[in-house]
Amino acid sequence: MRLYDYFRSSAAYRVRIVLNLKGLEAERIYIHLAKGEQHGEAYKAVNPQGLLPVLVDDDGTTVSQSLAIIEYLDDIHPNPRLLPADTPGRARVRSLAYQIACEIHPLNNLRVLKYLTGEMGLSEEQKLTWYRHWIATGFEALEKSLAASPETGDFCHGNQPGLADVCLVPQVFNARRFECDLSAYPTITRIADHCNTIDAFAAAAPARQPDAG
Repeated sequence: MRLYDYFRSSAAYRVRIVLNLKGLEAERIYIHLAKGEQHGEAYKAVNPQGLLPVLVDDDGTTVSQSLAIIEYLDDIHPNPRLLPADTPGRARVRSLAYQIACEIHPLNNLRVLKYLTGEMGLSEEQKLTWYRHWIATGFEALEKSLAASPETGDFCHGNQPGLADVCLVPQVFNARRFECDLSAYPTITRIADHCNTIDAFAAAAPARQPDAG
């Protein structure tokens, strides 16, 4: 397998965690987002969206979008499973994961932030205000969902890491990087901190990637 990756991409971070959890190896091809390498013709031939990550399997199967990649990997390498066996459990885990990956992350990813300070002419402080607002809005709802549910355990769902945790950890990492106040979200931070005690999560962290710098 080949993984098109960038150390600070939250979406690629998710896939790195999953590869580690499943004990899978992938050749890493680094696309430097801050330098705009994703806009080059060579990479656009791989993914016309110009987004990361992309996984290319041994048979040539090419999958973009991190959640699609993760479910693809879960189907072909089912141990350990990232979704519960029961239908309500799977629905809950997907709901939590989508809150992060579809509602919080897209508002604060690199291309949005660059547009705010570029074409929109916002200052760095205004950009940070934007970022922190959407983290607070998203985390407030997510904290309530997690704290109120008896299904929440050591992880977002029960006592085994799954899809929701894979999405949560990179988002908490980024929130801390942008110095968001997370004191109002004790369940979120407890789960993320617990995940980071596990080698599969810790080894996927941005600072530990070969292209970090």
